[in-house]
Amino acid sequence: KASTVEAALVVASSIGYPVIVRVAYTLGGQGSGVAHNDKELREIARKGLSYSRIRQVLVEEYLDHWKEIEYEVMRDKDDNCTIVCNMENLDPMGIHTGDSIVVAPSQTLTNREYNLLRETGQSVVRVLGIVGECNVQFALNPQNEEYRVIEVNSRLSRSSALASKATGYPIAYLAAKLALGYTLPELSNRITGVTTACFEPSLDYIVVKMPRWDFQKFANASHDIGTQMRSVGEVMAIGTCFEEALQKAVRMLDLGRELTDTEGLARSTKRLQEELKHPTDQRIFYVVKAIQSKIGIEEITNLTGIDGWFLEKIMGIVEFDRQLRREKISPDIVRRAKQLGFSDRKISEATNRSEENIRKYRLANGIVPCAKQIDTLAAEWPAKTNYLYLTYGGTQDDIQYPGQNSLIVLGSGCYRIGSSVEFDWCCVNMGVALRKEGREVIMINCNPETVSTDFDILDKLYFEELTFERVLDIIEKEQPDGVVVSVGGQIPNSLAKRLAPYASILGSSPNSIDSAEDRSKFSRLLDRLRIEQPRWSRLETLGQAEKFSESIGYPVLIRPSYVLSGSAMNVAYDKNQLVGYIRQAAKISRKHPVVISKFYAGAREVEVDAVGDGTSVFIGSIIEHVENAGVHSGDATMSIPTLTISEHVKDRIRDYSRRIARSLRIRGPFNIQFLVKNQHVLVIECNLRASRSMPFVSKTIGVNLMELAARAMLGQKVEDTEGTPGSWCVKAPQFSFMRIDKADPVLGVEMVSTGEVACFGTSFDDAFVKAYIASNYYLPQPGDGVLVTMAKTRKEILPYARMLADNGYRLFATRHTGEEFSENGIESRTLYKVSERKKPNIIDSIINKDVKLVINIPTSNGDITSQKILRDEYMIRRKATEYGIPVITNIELAKTIIESLTRRSGSRERAASGVLASQQSSVANSGPKNIEKITIPATA
Repeated sequence: KASTVEAALVVASSIGYPVIVRVAYTLGGQGSGVAHNDKELREIARKGLSYSRIRQVLVEEYLDHWKEIEYEVMRDKDDNCTIVCNMENLDPMGIHTGDSIVVAPSQTLTNREYNLLRETGQSVVRVLGIVGECNVQFALNPQNEEYRVIEVNSRLSRSSALASKATGYPIAYLAAKLALGYTLPELSNRITGVTTACFEPSLDYIVVKMPRWDFQKFANASHDIGTQMRSVGEVMAIGTCFEEALQKAVRMLDLGRELTDTEGLARSTKRLQEELKHPTDQRIFYVVKAIQSKIGIEEITNLTGIDGWFLEKIMGIVEFDRQLRREKISPDIVRRAKQLGFSDRKISEATNRSEENIRKYRLANGIVPCAKQIDTLAAEWPAKTNYLYLTYGGTQDDIQYPGQNSLIVLGSGCYRIGSSVEFDWCCVNMGVALRKEGREVIMINCNPETVSTDFDILDKLYFEELTFERVLDIIEKEQPDGVVVSVGGQIPNSLAKRLAPYASILGSSPNSIDSAEDRSKFSRLLDRLRIEQPRWSRLETLGQAEKFSESIGYPVLIRPSYVLSGSAMNVAYDKNQLVGYIRQAAKISRKHPVVISKFYAGAREVEVDAVGDGTSVFIGSIIEHVENAGVHSGDATMSIPTLTISEHVKDRIRDYSRRIARSLRIRGPFNIQFLVKNQHVLVIECNLRASRSMPFVSKTIGVNLMELAARAMLGQKVEDTEGTPGSWCVKAPQFSFMRIDKADPVLGVEMVSTGEVACFGTSFDDAFVKAYIASNYYLPQPGDGVLVTMAKTRKEILPYARMLADNGYRLFATRHTGEEFSENGIESRTLYKVSERKKPNIIDSIINKDVKLVINIPTSNGDITSQKILRDEYMIRRKATEYGIPVITNIELAKTIIESLTRRSGSRERAASGVLASQQSSVANSGPKNIEKITIPATA
């Protein structure tokens, strides 16, 4: 243990380099790293100590390329102990388990190794006196039986959730019972109905967990993976062999590629060796590419630390892929392909046939998947489980088909930026509401982190891919009355049109969905309804793009249909930016057109979440963003009720929402986004599905929009009215810039947040401050330092800087900003940029925590700016992020934070005296009813 950098250096000198540094009281390996020398250790330890709640880091020997093995252990008060599951990381030590491919049960341990670690895990739990659930992680030397206990988590963890979903053993439920004093023999296993909790799960299948990263969303981000967890989601695939489960897992990630799709990756042996040695988010695909390039298994093992058993299995997939392309199609070869996890699409590509043709060929030859139960018993006894998966490794279904009066709900799939727990909330609440209406509900999803994949939430659970092929397989078995595609986000919604010939789509019709999704069709609809929209065009050449942009005037919003660099959208403020962006980031052609629309700088962005029944519309709420248009709605801070929108404008928004809903005959949930500028209302887009903000709206107004949507989908009426908030509520985004190396924490039209929080309050300020504290922002107190650095918007920030100074905050500023402050009578201390090579230096002040908040409005808007200035601004933002200091890069958000901070003490005094007047009294009748008396915390 070390509480200072110097102490860490002393420990490292006694252990010897390399060492791994881990931070006390953090999750996901935050702040950890591998140091090979004193210089690296100083940097890692300095940052790590700033992250730790108790200012402590652990310096340990680095067990490079040792296997990482986990055991989930249950123990009761009578010392009964059972192993729920053991798991093996395909990736070795050095890659965080959250970023590793994980296999359950372990595949490469000898019987002796398995039992050695099993007994050690039980001994650890007994010695520590743990009652309940415990995760024990081991490092195992692949050359001998030497091992280390590297971590013990006496709580529910990501691994616990994975083990529970992998085995069907309800770990959290039983851990709660054990905490209440029950013993394992007293408790029954609810998934089987015939065994006790003391009965160790036995698996006759294999599970593969695979993480998903979204590095391409972040400007400048490194794609390296290591000791800090950087994935944003994960999937779990189940098969009867490793190959089947692995290929299913890759498809579940929804990357638009399969395991053997390695086109575009480096080809030279030297580059492949580098990629294998230094892992990135493309690691598994580079392993496949190396095998395709004839690099030997032993060499790949030496470079990656991946056990040869896994590599041999992957080699088998690669060789069969070649065989598929070589040989004539036959029932035997198709059956073997399906057993190895190949999709119809992959087989069709290899055999030069259509996907539809391959499906027909399969069915004609009786090649269909079997439904198998997850029962924890390996089918040794009959079980009452409703937890299912499909496989080609069986000969018959474990259950009887079809059911009766059933409906299928398609889940949200893998968490990723843009689709997270909000959609799982919608899926679960939709399923529960449909059950209340007397329907059998079947869930299809593949995410082990979700509530929707708990086996006891609905009537049946298929832990399966959300692909057209697999969903249709289940539809053909279940013969449901309908399929719900509108609550799981974009993945299920995009399947509506293809599934329509095979099953009834519950709710809005596929044609209505297409009319909203297709930009041309939706634009024509708005024209017919005489509803204003931003001017736009779909363009096929750079010349067309330049000409159209000149005609509508800059700035313009660019949406490429084919993206090279990973950034799907951008705003161009002049011709040079337009040309540069399209040439560098996008491919433009007739096949891949670019959509360009007018961007309204300074416009307010407003959303409506609602439910329609075909004619009537229940508007849940009108939501206003704190930030102006230009920040993605998923990254925006949202307020209910609105802050600045007049009743006249809100009436027009209500009118437009109802007219659009009736025209599209919307039956179910929908979301419409608007721009408001100078009292003009423009429609940006309409989505005929649940939105990210629907849980937020439902909790704010006290009406579950999914329950309304379920009834509307079943043909019942909804009230043509609007929800009323009981108090102010603010939704704030949660960002992970700290975890993503080199990522620039600037907000824009591309979503980058990885989570969200929402808080209620007696005023907007009350709710806003609570929300930002809840999202793990440290909001500075009077006396703390605030750094302000900006170029074009200095005059705009002056009154807000004065507010900070007048309320006791210490202002720091860059040279030119400080001069502007001084000219206007605002006291500040000048800090120099790194490029100015003077002291006091901004970076030093950040590292020393003299600064508690950074307000840096990036230079943009087409300004001609030197690379030095851009680099300086980036370094300020990045260094502050690395040291856990909040960075505000949006001017509206900066103003709002300053106003809320400086009004807090006054709000508390008024709350104490019983006066709870709204801070937004200038907006007539926009405040909530029945305001609950909630006071804000004095400190963060």
